[in-house]
Amino acid sequence: MSYEVNRSCVLLAHGDGGLLSREMVRDVFLKYFSNPLLGQLSDAAVFQLKGEKVATTIDAFVVDPIFFPGGDIGKLAVCGTVNDLAVSGARPVYLSASFIIEEGLPIADLERIAAAMAEACAEAGVAIVAGDTKVVPRGHADKIFITTSGVGVVPDGLDLGYHRPEPGDVVIVNGGMGNHGLTVLAAREALGLEGGLKSDCAPLNHTIFQLLDGCPGVKLMRDLTRGGLASAAKEVAESCGMDVHIEEASVPVDREVRGAAEMLGLDPLYLANEGKFLAIVTAGESDRALELLQASPYGKGAVIIGEVRAGKGNVYLQTVLGGTKFLDLLAGAPLPRIC
Repeated sequence: MSYEVNRSCVLLAHGDGGLLSREMVRDVFLKYFSNPLLGQLSDAAVFQLKGEKVATTIDAFVVDPIFFPGGDIGKLAVCGTVNDLAVSGARPVYLSASFIIEEGLPIADLERIAAAMAEACAEAGVAIVAGDTKVVPRGHADKIFITTSGVGVVPDGLDLGYHRPEPGDVVIVNGGMGNHGLTVLAAREALGLEGGLKSDCAPLNHTIFQLLDGCPGVKLMRDLTRGGLASAAKEVAESCGMDVHIEEASVPVDREVRGAAEMLGLDPLYLANEGKFLAIVTAGESDRALELLQASPYGKGAVIIGEVRAGKGNVYLQTVLGGTKFLDLLAGAPLPRIC
């Protein structure tokens, strides 16, 4: 049945980046806004503009709490947009930022957020060149929401996309899964787990272009935010029309994340990241790709976690117990507002 028949109102789960998010985008927004660029559902739209290949993207940030170990909503807003451009093959250049602020937010908090944004911009090498500010009455927003958009330039000859992967390509991630999602959840719910937990929020553009500049065998990249590794892998498999096979034992998960996730009954493969990405690389260049990533501050934990095989768009997890588990899009996990 259609979305309209099954769902009479928007649920929090529509914001978790999984199955319901995908249904809402497909059945509502693509229904009215459909065009070839938007239909790719990539992290950024890449197109030709007066001879230049450019990319643009936009994202809204509503994370709760607005300050958490490893970052805050300001750093998140800059890094999220920078990373969406970078995984699309674009060198980020300019950002714009829109702020919806609830009356009563301490000016000190606003300045702390602005300072974090400036620091993240300096690290990424981008500038915020346009913005907008709105203030709404108490109770009409939750402290502050930030929307950032970005523009980047795609180098000549670089071709990334769902048309590139082939059977035999390897799947690489740049480090441990789930740190951001679990950190925000623990801080929001005051679970007392914060001791070793810290968000991985970081701008990845320098790491990614160190990889792209030295490894032409990179064919596709995806940001591993809402829905985590499992949902991103499923979207890649479906869009490529091939299967992705992942070895559970090879997927990096930090000890603190694994322990807390097991206690809470959460799967790190579905938890959000804000400093991790997936790359599909031709097998012959996998060693070079790992060497380049591991030389970067945000790629030290890079490993091969699986491979692409001929198939019908499915994702299979070879478990540590020797079985095979089918991975699908995240469906209804209670982790909205993590970015």
